[in-house]
Amino acid sequence: MRRREFIALLGLFGLTLSGRSRVAAAQQPDRLRRIGVLLPVTEKDPDSLLRAAAFEDALRNLGWINGQNIRIDYRWGGSDPERIRTYAAELVDSKPDAILASTALVLLPLQQATRTIPIVFTNIYDAVATGFVASLTHPGANITGFTLGEFSIGGKMLQLLKDVAPQVGRAAVVFNPDQSPQVALWRAIETVAPSLGVRLTAIEVHDVAGIERPIEAFGREADGALVVLPNPVTLQHRALIVELAARLRLPAVYGFRLFCVEGGLLSYGTDLIDAYRQAAGYVDRILKGAKPGDLPVQQATKFQLVINIKTAKALGLEVPVHLQQLADEVIE
Repeated sequence: MRRREFIALLGLFGLTLSGRSRVAAAQQPDRLRRIGVLLPVTEKDPDSLLRAAAFEDALRNLGWINGQNIRIDYRWGGSDPERIRTYAAELVDSKPDAILASTALVLLPLQQATRTIPIVFTNIYDAVATGFVASLTHPGANITGFTLGEFSIGGKMLQLLKDVAPQVGRAAVVFNPDQSPQVALWRAIETVAPSLGVRLTAIEVHDVAGIERPIEAFGREADGALVVLPNPVTLQHRALIVELAARLRLPAVYGFRLFCVEGGLLSYGTDLIDAYRQAAGYVDRILKGAKPGDLPVQQATKFQLVINIKTAKALGLEVPVHLQQLADEVIE
């Protein structure tokens, strides 16, 4: 996200804009509708604010104005499971008309807390396999949303890393084993690794305390690389992980573009901001009477490949021309 776009989105977030009254007049509900939002990030993270701003902006375009005909209650859980469980219970007890949830870490306690309040999710891998919905076409119950794709994306991440850094013979997979989608991604990487001639090491990260020491230990030997799976812990502490990879000269692949903006080598995954815009569309339909169980889960179909050429050069890597041509974005 460029600086100009960042400032523009933040200007939209939570502020009163001219012309809102005309938009709101087109859809004035009988009562103030309430939307709960639970995110596994902090309110100090600029990228988190961008996603929240995109959600509000999309709702605004549909006629829902925060502070006028809707009220949005945010809860910022960080990557602390206990805090997230507390906030999930708070939101459910407040009985909102709908809840926006991001990641399995957030969705699971919400699912356990309510089977009636509509929930729209983002940032979930394979919602059927993880048990959040009955099927993609007919989710059933009170949950629907937008997925990050299938678990096989883990294998694709390792393949791309090997294409950029063919000398890699060892890869440490940084993931949180407490979350079943992370384990499934790890297994997908395990399946692909032998055919690529890569030996895997699991680095199990539950919090920031478990990041630095195991990555440093892994980086002491040659031919290593990192596969950093996206989860609340790695997202919140992405600057630390990217710095470690640079200092230890470890090529690394990540799940989202924002890691490459921080200086990461390459990323492969979906557009997080676009998912929040799409989620606003489902919240709009729910507020107008649709049942979440009747709204099909939308599978990610477009994946962004981002390559940081500056980082590649610092690592002594020559990124193949065909990969640069395939990339959605090349950071010079």
